[in-house]
Amino acid sequence: MLNRLLVGLADLSRHHARIVVLTGALLAAFSAWFASGHLGVSTDTDLMFSASLPWRQRSMTFSKEFPQFRDLLVLVVDGRTPEEADTTAAALATAAAADHTHFNSVRRPDASPFFNKEGLLFLDPKQLQTLMDKTIDAQPFLGQLVADPSIRGLLSALALLGMGVTQGDVDLGPYLDQVRQFHESLAAALAGHPHPVSWQDLLGGGLSELGPRYRFVLVQPKLDFNSLQPGGEATDALQQIIAGLEFVKAGTAQVRITGQVALSDEEFSTVAKGAVEGLVGSVLLISLWLFLAVKTWRLILPILMTLGLGLMLTLLFAAAAVGTLNLVSVGFGVLFVGIAVDFAIQFSVRYRERRHEYPDDPEKAMRRTALRTGAQILVAAVATAAGFLAFVPTAFSGVAELGLIAGVGMLIAFFCTMAFLPAAIALFRPRGEEAFVGFAWAAPLDRDMVRWRYPILAAAAVLAVIAVAVSPHLRFVSDPLATKDPDTEAMRTLRMLLSDPLTNPYTIDILAPNDQAAEVLAAKLRPLATVSQVTDINSFVPDDQQQKLAIIADAATILGPTVTPPPQPPAPITPDQVRLAATTALAQIDPALAKLPRDHPLALIAEDLRDLRTAPDAVAMAANEALTRFLPNQLEHLRMALSAEPVT
Repeated sequence: MLNRLLVGLADLSRHHARIVVLTGALLAAFSAWFASGHLGVSTDTDLMFSASLPWRQRSMTFSKEFPQFRDLLVLVVDGRTPEEADTTAAALATAAAADHTHFNSVRRPDASPFFNKEGLLFLDPKQLQTLMDKTIDAQPFLGQLVADPSIRGLLSALALLGMGVTQGDVDLGPYLDQVRQFHESLAAALAGHPHPVSWQDLLGGGLSELGPRYRFVLVQPKLDFNSLQPGGEATDALQQIIAGLEFVKAGTAQVRITGQVALSDEEFSTVAKGAVEGLVGSVLLISLWLFLAVKTWRLILPILMTLGLGLMLTLLFAAAAVGTLNLVSVGFGVLFVGIAVDFAIQFSVRYRERRHEYPDDPEKAMRRTALRTGAQILVAAVATAAGFLAFVPTAFSGVAELGLIAGVGMLIAFFCTMAFLPAAIALFRPRGEEAFVGFAWAAPLDRDMVRWRYPILAAAAVLAVIAVAVSPHLRFVSDPLATKDPDTEAMRTLRMLLSDPLTNPYTIDILAPNDQAAEVLAAKLRPLATVSQVTDINSFVPDDQQQKLAIIADAATILGPTVTPPPQPPAPITPDQVRLAATTALAQIDPALAKLPRDHPLALIAEDLRDLRTAPDAVAMAANEALTRFLPNQLEHLRMALSAEPVT
């Protein structure tokens, strides 16, 4: 009964070839038109999982409570000095915040006033005491800088050091690194290559090395989920901003982009590129196999037409049943082409064989082909469809939709093979075969395989045993990051951050009803061997506050008047004043040079001052900018740090 139906279907198709082919063309055109208006592609990875999953519900709750952590572009800023990184991050954040077309929000988590004011409380008491002692020792130096935070004040402070050396009252040992940095910056400015000196390094007493190397700007872009790269336009806008930043152009700062949005965009780009390459590769390989299998374009074209019709009808089904393709289901096209073509090849090769038997009777050859292959192709199509449809019940929506589309696509491919391919073959009228279908040169291989069947089976058994033996060494990597291209900027940046627990992406966010519950939970988690670090709300309450606040208060009592800026700020400096300051400082440093070796940093400063006395206006102002650009900010940070208060 089944065979008669299949033979009748193929025979009907052949007898009405023109009508069938025309109908197929109209169906393909309608399918393409309908799919173009009703089938979209969403790159929202959340849609790849069922919203009923417990972890998805928790994730949605967390996103609702903390929307600022969702869909982020993370900009990682690295600079030659901490100030260059800070300045670059600040300029980047300001420019991005002004762009309301591409960004919803912009923030800098490491620029909180809380840490500027209370940061010293997180130091060890011994570290804090050492820092305060060094700062107090530098009080005369600081006084000159606070009174005049320009090269004029700096050179006055250096002149005091020179006078102290001359009088034998000053040990330059603790200041060698700072004076050396002044020399290097001043010499670079005089040579026409100015670079700003880091006052955070100079006044931080080595504590800047304990701080984070990178600065972060968190950007929440406006996403377009109808694009293969939802954050593509926002990323392009950021790249334009980054390219115009001062220290990025100077080559002393670098901004890298990573984060959930960047990783997803790069993955979507890779998938899209792979899908196109895979489809093109499939077509090329299919064309090769078609040529090897059927030899003539009179059969190759009908097969390709059948394949195209089946693909368009599958697109129609996807548009009607699913409506939106996701990152996984978008790959159904490659699966369809790679599998569905086998049905058409099997039918066409068998038709060639029957044409060799009935060279003058194509109608009989077609019926015999349908009789022999129809049920075989049906079994293959149903089995393949069942395999794909088995994915449908899963909560992984991406795979479920792929299984549904590909499963139904296999049945569509079978129908097209039996109902359309005979008509297309009849329309192109391939000639009868003059010789037996197959590869004559391969016939001896068949005989050899039969002759040596036992050794071949034994070798296969040995290989199977070896495979079973080594299979325990096969590891499953559950890390989702392992599926991404490691050479993209977002992945390279992410790997760069792995070494720091504060920036490591392998974290778990847990919501607690209150701070007491959070503290109890944190205490349970910290001893676990699988937990590296636990951070909760109480992590931002420093220990030993009474002792530390006393140390800071003592230092503030001594340094307070020194770091308080004068009521009337000094007048802006001019090139003439720079040259005058150099002349004055040199006169006070010169007497000390007799007590110093020629390569001593202060002696090198004296050589720089000799050149600065006659420097052009542009060079003089560049020297002022290089030496003192970041000084006012650092003095303000010092004033804030000395005003620390209890944290509760």
